[in-house]
Amino acid sequence: MALWLEMLPWLVGMLVLMSASAFFSASEAALFSLRLPERRKLAVGSRAQRLAASLLADPDRLLTAILFWNLLFNMAYFGVASIVGFQLERGGAGDPRWALGFAAGALLTIIFFSEMLPKTLAVLVAPSLAPVLAPLLSLAVRIVTPFLPALRMANLLSRRLIWPHFRAEPYLDATDLARAIDVSRGDAELVQEGRMVLNNIVAMSDIRLDEWMRPRAQFEVFRPPVSWEDLGEGLTPPGYLVIADPDGGEIVAAVDLGQLSQLPADHLERLARPVLYLPWCASVADAFQQMVDLDREVVAVVNEFGDTIGILTYHDLLDTMFSDQPNRSARLLNRPPIRQVSSDVWHVTGVAGIRSLARELGVRLPHSRNATVAGVLQETLYRLPSEGDQVVWGPLEFRVLEAEEHACLLVEVVRHAVGDGEDGAS
Repeated sequence: MALWLEMLPWLVGMLVLMSASAFFSASEAALFSLRLPERRKLAVGSRAQRLAASLLADPDRLLTAILFWNLLFNMAYFGVASIVGFQLERGGAGDPRWALGFAAGALLTIIFFSEMLPKTLAVLVAPSLAPVLAPLLSLAVRIVTPFLPALRMANLLSRRLIWPHFRAEPYLDATDLARAIDVSRGDAELVQEGRMVLNNIVAMSDIRLDEWMRPRAQFEVFRPPVSWEDLGEGLTPPGYLVIADPDGGEIVAAVDLGQLSQLPADHLERLARPVLYLPWCASVADAFQQMVDLDREVVAVVNEFGDTIGILTYHDLLDTMFSDQPNRSARLLNRPPIRQVSSDVWHVTGVAGIRSLARELGVRLPHSRNATVAGVLQETLYRLPSEGDQVVWGPLEFRVLEAEEHACLLVEVVRHAVGDGEDGAS
């Protein structure tokens, strides 16, 4: 009994050190497991929430401080555990099994109560736990900040001395990913689907937004207040509600109603989130990256005058990545964009891309800022196309077959042979 009373201060010290280590383990798990939307909510929340968000603004500094304090408390814990072990060995008539048993127990205890348990619980309640931990964690970071340059220098020197020829692993490119798919042990169908998705993702960098967007005429825009009865058939497939500025009429927000479990009868605009504005010349890949970074589901595509000419939704991008042959005509009009009807005659929709048409027909077309067949017809006719209009454009002759709406054209395209010395451009 006297032996345990003698060791009681050391055991209490071990408990305190273990608790401190658990605090920094939980802090690391809670803050670094926060997703981007959760971080944005913290940035506009209470003072403690904003403090947690500010710590994550410099993740390298935060992680270095957490690891430093965690290592410091763990080393102190094992130092005290060694003292207690020696005392147990002396109290046990010199039997080393007392010390070995206590050392094993101390190791298992700190692994479970200072690493596994606090990190597991912290991840489950990270958004609510991060503001609670932030004030004390901020103080710990400020204390260690003057020593950070020395710690980084020690890290650099250790890499130079121990691994002098260490080189950072280069990023994977498309060929590396394709090779990884080829050597995978999946079945042939899965490998083919993987290559299809990879090719679609790579192709997104070559597609402009004005080639892939939903034109303004293809969806309805609502001004607040918006009730459920106002919608009717006005949803943009596959179910977006697009909100306009009450004063100017420009698109300002949107909401995917298909993802909501409950819908109020009135003021649906309160559920909408801001849209992302990008110019018509930006690539689909850039739009996808910014939508992920800024947590947006809809891109408003604007022209050089700042007017919104269309939108691109997150579901459109998913269709682009996972469809066998993604094309805008299939998404908007439920028909193929280009269909060959004879050796030199094709039926083409108005939203078919000019670059896709040139590749399909194997011709070189005149330069145009327009991305679609409908745009070329408008540019050439100086008006909206009508049924029966005929236009010669480079090596192609266009004849409008259907023109119910200017964005829902069906055009017959005839390819003429290019004479000697001609390249198809006029």
